[in-house]
Amino acid sequence: MSQTGKKSRPKVIVTRKLPDPIETRMAELFDVRLNLRDTPMDSAALKAAMAEADVLVPTVTDDINAEIIAAAGENMKLIANFGAGVNHIDVKAATEAGIAITNTPGVLTEDTADLTMALLLSVPRRLFEGEKILRAGEWSGWTPTFLMGHRIQGKRLGIIGMGRIGRAVARRAKAFNMAVHYHNRSQLPAEVEDELEATYWADLDQMLSRMDFVSVNCPLTEDTHHLLNKERMKKLQPHAVIINTARGEIIDEKALADLLEVGRIAGAGLDVFEAEPEINPKLLELDNVVLLPHMGSATVEARTGMGEKVLINIQAYTDGHRPPDRVLPV
Repeated sequence: MSQTGKKSRPKVIVTRKLPDPIETRMAELFDVRLNLRDTPMDSAALKAAMAEADVLVPTVTDDINAEIIAAAGENMKLIANFGAGVNHIDVKAATEAGIAITNTPGVLTEDTADLTMALLLSVPRRLFEGEKILRAGEWSGWTPTFLMGHRIQGKRLGIIGMGRIGRAVARRAKAFNMAVHYHNRSQLPAEVEDELEATYWADLDQMLSRMDFVSVNCPLTEDTHHLLNKERMKKLQPHAVIINTARGEIIDEKALADLLEVGRIAGAGLDVFEAEPEINPKLLELDNVVLLPHMGSATVEARTGMGEKVLINIQAYTDGHRPPDRVLPV
């Protein structure tokens, strides 16, 4: 008997198109409704899904707020998120309603860290500008002073958030002979700091003023919303570069665009934005910014791994066991 108490095959509703092998396995294991057209669900559709399903499988694009959760039917017992971040889910409201939350940590760590390093290399080496000139047919050949950028070797990297992804970024940065610094809610154990050769800063402002590069890798919470606001970003040195592969709302996007426009900050590499999929028009016009469409975990391996974690969490919960990736209110 499943934990829903009524069905051996729980009713699972998936809000977006997932990798084919994951959808196939879901069809084998559950009474599943897939979203084959990948059309985002609006508020009404999400409420209907919550009322009908035993398990909802949402993604980062779905706003599972308290109003949506209030529409849950008596059989709704689990929200198995396809993704590591759960800032789009009101975890407190769900928990109070007796609905468990799970996520998919770990499997996207290395891919997101890889993309962070790709951005960290792309901005100072002016790769976007070079490709733009080449595609426009404006390149007339090699010259000694054309598109000179800056190396990252020997530079200081300040990492905001030293969880799985932050530490993976630190390991990559160390391989490039960068000096790793970090700000985190708590200091890492000494053995981890020694391994990463990382310097801890309890005061974020103090760290920012000394860095050549800053990588945002913390989760989005009430405390980290606009953590990098205008005043804080003005503490950066003019040659500094900001990389964000976490959540767009952690940075005041308008302030960032304004500072980049006047050269108060040298550059930025952004994979996430405040009002996705909309982007501040000013950012689109700047040559010192590399912009990507939220593709940090967009590898076959990561997305399949995320789906496998969703399957395991659903199966564990419906079998009456504690799911391995349960999320509790902070």
